[in-house]
Amino acid sequence: MNFMDGLLDPEETNMKMAELSAVGPAEEVVKCVEVGDPGAPGPGQVSIRMEACSINPADLLMIEGKYASIPDTPCPLGIEGAGVIEAVGPGVTRLAPGDPVMSLGRANWAQVLVVDEAAAVKLPVGTDLAQAAMLKVNVATAELMLTDFVKLSAGDWVIQNAANSGVGTNLIKLAKSKGLRTVNVVRRGGLEDSIAAIGGDVTVVDGDDLGQRVADVTGGAAIKLGIDAVGGDAVRRLGDAMADGGTIVNYGLLSGEDCRIGSDQLIFRSITLVGFWLAKLMRAMTPDQIEAMYAGLSARIADGTLAVPVEASYSLDQISDAMAHAKRGGRSGKIQLRPNG
Repeated sequence: MNFMDGLLDPEETNMKMAELSAVGPAEEVVKCVEVGDPGAPGPGQVSIRMEACSINPADLLMIEGKYASIPDTPCPLGIEGAGVIEAVGPGVTRLAPGDPVMSLGRANWAQVLVVDEAAAVKLPVGTDLAQAAMLKVNVATAELMLTDFVKLSAGDWVIQNAANSGVGTNLIKLAKSKGLRTVNVVRRGGLEDSIAAIGGDVTVVDGDDLGQRVADVTGGAAIKLGIDAVGGDAVRRLGDAMADGGTIVNYGLLSGEDCRIGSDQLIFRSITLVGFWLAKLMRAMTPDQIEAMYAGLSARIADGTLAVPVEASYSLDQISDAMAHAKRGGRSGKIQLRPNG
């Protein structure tokens, strides 16, 4: 069945959305298309005017056929997005027109969405929707990796690579709020001041002698939790910097290579390597648990704990430029879409 069957009425006013035309280079295969407006919400549904949508590495991997599954095309896109409730259908009691919300769906790059009430998480009035559009994936990923794998206490150290990424910067801020200290591994120098400014304790450039350099700057701290976004040999290098019995949580493959860890680390030092996939974890959570998690995290936006820079914003008409920009290395912030201008 086509993804628009039963959702879009061709007689309604047109709206714009992003569509994946085929699997391939993101800047070539993602198109802005006009479709019928979804119309009024039905029973138990709400209509959301989308105001800000983030472009995530997971979006790009899926678009280019490098993610967990290959999408059937054409299909809608967009893992993250936030907006404002425009209308509610019969039976909706938790949300009202004007409420700011974050969408839990995975087709958010559109001007208007009509979704079930449970797929919209209510946000505090006044929430910065550009920041809320980075809440679903990066912030939740950082929070759960800090809390769900290793029991940590105030003063403990955590080491992560890709520390200047969206997840990485959120992890630094959340760790700081919990009294944890962070070793932040980056691929290039010159990021020390910016990472320190958001609460990072130590910044080091990745390399073969990472373990020794981390020991030197932390005074030989016993690091029990490592967070890896890179894969390949970067996993082994994190292990070199960690205490025996430590756990490395892998959530990405920025190198494009499978994770590699040393046999000595596995056998003699009891280093554990585990994978993290937010979508799988959330499928095991109840709606109340999801709501509670995001309520706590949205409060961190409101109190200023969480704020990630946005390097550039694009309209849906500029989707090709947005995709190319999101793939560019060395960025200083997130690339977002503004579906309604």
